[in-house]
Amino acid sequence: QVHLVESGGGLVQPGGSLRLSCLASGITASGFEHYAVGWFRQYPGEGRQAVSCESPMDDKIYYADSVKGRFTISSDNAKNTTYLQMNSLEPEDTAVYYCVATLGQPSRWYDERAYDYWGQGTQVTVSS
Repeated sequence: QVHLVESGGGLVQPGGSLRLSCLASGITASGFEHYAVGWFRQYPGEGRQAVSCESPMDDKIYYADSVKGRFTISSDNAKNTTYLQMNSLEPEDTAVYYCVATLGQPSRWYDERAYDYWGQGTQVTVSS
């Protein structure tokens, strides 16, 4: 069973940067590169919204329009870790951020139902 643990959240001022990390355990022998990994975020009282996804099996990377140009997803397959580098943070980025993963490729990367594994979330607060 894949288990995801996020880290790196916290309080940052507008315009600042944070890097979230997601460490995956229980990865099969096929390797981390056979999993699509991504990030969702959730505002209080709202549903989860897709932020980014990296799908190595079909060599695709996706970003929500709201973060494109500011956020970058990357992975270190040797460490079974994916990252979300967040730059130029805005108060609107304040949310709980979840790491997600699924084996293979999601047909709809933005659909939370596409992912079998979820982390517990890490709080990101952007405030002066």
